[in-house]
Parts: sequence; structure tokens; C-alpha cells
Amino acid sequence: MREQPAFIFAFFRMTVTVAIDCMGGDHGPEVTVPAALDFVRSYADVNVVLVGQEDVVRRHLAGLDNPRVAIRHASQVVAMDEAPALAIRNKKDSSMRVAIDLVKHGEADACVSAGNTGALMAISRFVLKTLPGIDRPAICGILPTSRGHVHVLDLGANVDCSPEHLLQFAIMGASLVASLDHKDGAEPTVGLLNIGEEDIKGNDVVKKAAELLRGSGLNFIGNVEGDGVYKGEAEVVVCDGFVGNVALKASEGLAQMLAGFLKLEFKRNLLTKLIALLALPVLNNFKKRVDHRRYNGATLLGLRGIVVKSHGSADAFSFGNALARAADEARSGVLARIAAKIAQQHPELENA
Repeated sequence: MREQPAFIFAFFRMTVTVAIDCMGGDHGPEVTVPAALDFVRSYADVNVVLVGQEDVVRRHLAGLDNPRVAIRHASQVVAMDEAPALAIRNKKDSSMRVAIDLVKHGEADACVSAGNTGALMAISRFVLKTLPGIDRPAICGILPTSRGHVHVLDLGANVDCSPEHLLQFAIMGASLVASLDHKDGAEPTVGLLNIGEEDIKGNDVVKKAAELLRGSGLNFIGNVEGDGVYKGEAEVVVCDGFVGNVALKASEGLAQMLAGFLKLEFKRNLLTKLIALLALPVLNNFKKRVDHRRYNGATLLGLRGIVVKSHGSADAFSFGNALARAADEARSGVLARIAAKIAQQHPELENA
């Protein structure tokens, strides 16, 4: 019998185990450990493995003993500014590497880290490898829209892409959304980020990618402009990592600027402060809808295991949402779905 990938067996487990890189991010175990404990308390079907320097992790546990919380010692830490190649070569016992190794060996169903993005992508790809038929992993994140939310990929892993890469991103993104949001079996809508909706718009790579998407069997709706992302015109928006990262950072910067303007205007004088007090319920609802912490957790799609990247500056609430996202993906069977969809495009892979 041919050996089956670990993710196929993980799909049938009753409980989900998440390996957490406790030392990663700007705050390390001060955030990751409390978030992990809240996560375990909130979900009865999850276990966590806290990976990091054991004495530091235990100090933040403050003597708490929970059978669903395990500790795995790792003596090294990948710095936020460390070169990915050096992290792979010199940090084989880092908390990031050990957490990913747990996924590889089937001891965990998913890994979450707030650490160095480049190192996380490089180590994940080195350790887990890519799914058959996938050339490059992509970073898939969630953004709020007027209709709910949208999954966008790639957000920075691949600055130069071929049309075939964009097709693979679309398949992976659509598989993720279908697994998480479409329990009725409906195919998610897929759009290609472009400078116009017309077929003649865009560079040669985007035009060729559109042709491939039309013949892919995906629910491709055509080109989507930048404003269409936030209008919710598509559930999955595909682009190369250069465009995706610029769009993401520009959006984050705009949101911060508008929030700053709003705060400044409400503090202008006594009258505006009173108006702000009256408008507080509306402002709180608005803040909740656009709170980036609710959308924390970008998935490294295309790997033979689930890896979720949290914002490095995440607080406990934000990091907890990344943990929940990882658990949802582990339950959903998304990796098997991606493998099946890719095999439909490349029948020769079914027996590979």
C-alpha cells in the first residue's frame, strides 16, 4: 500500500492539535501563551503544543496544569530580522523549526507562528515540501468587505509569477474558501486583480492567467479592480505577491490614516467630544467590523501541512484568532481538496 500523506489521516481525527511557536513575534510568550490558554478554554476539541524555551514557557503558564496543553522544548529562537537561509542552516532547534517538524511528523495538525515571515516560509517549504503540482506556496490573507470578507493571495511570497502560478493560487484559494465557508458545495467566486475589468487590460501575464482561469473549471468571474476587492465582488482575489503586498500595505495605511483623522476631529472641541459620546455605539460597531485583529492569520497555502502566519505585533486576542483559523483549516480537509483540484488539472499526478 502506498504511504499516504499525514494530512489525509489528520482530516479524520476527532481532535485538532496546534503547534505554537511561542517565541516568535514582537512579544513572544507574553502573548502566545495566554492566547493558547484562552484558545484551549474556548474549544473543547483542541490541544496545543507550546514550543519554545521550556523554562520561559513554564514561567508564563504560572503553574497551570492542563492535559490538553503540552510543552516541547526548543533551545533556539529565530530573530525577526534573521536571514531565512541562516535560519534554515543554523537554527535547527528553533521554536519555529520544531513546531513545523511536529506537523511534518503528524504530531500536530497545524502550526502557528508570529515570527519572521521569510524564515517561516523558507523553513515550512524546506521541511514540509509543496503539494504535488504546486510550484510555489502563497500567502493567503483575509480582508473585510461590504459583503463580509475576501481571501486574497498572494500577499508577498512570490513577487514574480507566471500565469500558471496564478492559476495554482486560484485553485488553492478557491479550495480553502470552499472548505471553510461553502458547506453547501457551491464553488466560490474567483477574481483576478487587474487595472480594469475589460479583457484587454493588464500585462501579458495577467491576460494569459485569465485565459487559463476561464478554462480551469473554477467559478471565475473575470478581472477585479482594486475597489472591487472591498466591494466583495469576488470571494477569492488572485494576484502576484508584489501587487498583493502593496495593496495590503496601502489598505492598512489608509485605514490607520482615516482612524487618526476621525479621532482628531472628535477631539477638536467640547461639542465634538459630546457628539463622539453620542456616537460611541456606532463607532464601536464600526471599529469591530474593520478591526484587523479579527482577520489575523495568513495561511501559507500549497504546503503538505497547515501553517498560519500571525502578525508579529499581534496581541492575545489577535493571536487567538490565528489559532482558531489554523484549527478550522485542520478540520476542513483543505489540503486534500487542493490536492484533488490540482490533480484534475494534471491527471498524471493522481498516481504520483
